[in-house]
Amino acid sequence: MYLDASAVTRLGRTPHEEQPDSTRCRATIHDGWDILGNTHGGYLLAIVGRSIAEVTGRPDPMTITAHYLSPGRPGPVSIDVETVKEGKRFSTARATMLNADSKPVITALATYGDLSEGGEFPTWIDGAAPDVLPRQECVEMGAQETTPEFMRRVDLLIDPRDLGFVFGERTGMPRYRGWFRLGDGELLTTDALLVAIDAFPPTIFNLDLPMGWAPTVELTGHIRAVPVDDWLCCEVRTRFVSTGFMEVDGWYWDAAGTLVAQSRQLALLPRG
Repeated sequence: MYLDASAVTRLGRTPHEEQPDSTRCRATIHDGWDILGNTHGGYLLAIVGRSIAEVTGRPDPMTITAHYLSPGRPGPVSIDVETVKEGKRFSTARATMLNADSKPVITALATYGDLSEGGEFPTWIDGAAPDVLPRQECVEMGAQETTPEFMRRVDLLIDPRDLGFVFGERTGMPRYRGWFRLGDGELLTTDALLVAIDAFPPTIFNLDLPMGWAPTVELTGHIRAVPVDDWLCCEVRTRFVSTGFMEVDGWYWDAAGTLVAQSRQLALLPRG
């Protein structure tokens, strides 16, 4: 499901004279990966990320920052990738997704490497996977009657203690704890982590604020390790809501208790 929906094809040099050193890839935004008609931002980022991996020859997004310029819609898209720097361990590239009308949808700057290369590095950790209920006790978001189509493409299970807004009693805490995996238990690759870091509903649904679509302005993902299996234990939360914006910080742990990804998102508040 995910692998097919995010597949990219490398075409060759871009046709733009102002970008003589960039390479164009082609992909298709598939139906059903949307939130209220707008293509899911993490899914768009994963397509861009796979394009960068294809061009740089390095598989893993060590860090990627994307700015969202216009809503994604199902259909063909092109992704122009320009390598900014090629190093011994990492490649840095910028990429822009264009729709069929050549209108930019998303632009990103990323550094890619290979997490399988390993090495001996010092480790210091101040944190652990969240206190989340077992999966069988969590709420399956894709099974809800009014759930967005995207939720039916993944398995997103949220701790009921953080779902007060669903039951008519907002918790007052803009946080979710839960579990994520790709639909049908697909292999959770590092590019698929870019879907996971944007998977949860807006955290402010548990505050006394209007509910609705919260458009992403910017999304950053740090990929720290390759997951050991298909499930992630997740926590996302917001601390500051002001001037029409909110931030969402996220942490994602695999079954071995390893932090595999971190995220920071800046989004607009829903208009209600």
